[in-house]
Amino acid sequence: MRIGELSDRTGVSVRALRHYEEEGLIRSGRRGNGYRDFDDDAVDAVRRVRAMIDSGLPTRIIREILPYLAGPTAVLPDTPCDYMLGEVARQRDLLDRRIEALTGNRDALDAYLAAARARA
Repeated sequence: MRIGELSDRTGVSVRALRHYEEEGLIRSGRRGNGYRDFDDDAVDAVRRVRAMIDSGLPTRIIREILPYLAGPTAVLPDTPCDYMLGEVARQRDLLDRRIEALTGNRDALDAYLAAARARA
C-alpha cells in the first residue's frame, strides 16, 4: 500500500510516517516508480509505534526496543533488560523535571494574572 493509504488506515499523518521510516521504526519497499510500498503488517507496526509514543517514549528508545518485541501488537519485551528499564526510567525522570518547570511557569503566570487583575 502507498503511504497515503497507510495514513488513512492508521490516522497518522504522512509526514509522521515518513519520520518513523527515517527513524527506522517502520520499513517500506519501493515500487518501480519510486513510491513507497508498505505491506499490510505496516498498519500494526504504526499502531504499535504510536502506542509507545503516546506513552511518552522517544523514538530513540522505541527503535532500541522494537527488535525485542514478540508480536505485531506487543509494546513490551517478554523480558525487559536492565538497560531498557534504565532508559525508560531516565525518560520518566526527564518528564518529571519538565513537569516541575512547567508547573513553575504556570504558577508565575497565575501570579502575574492575579497582579494584573488586581489593577484592572
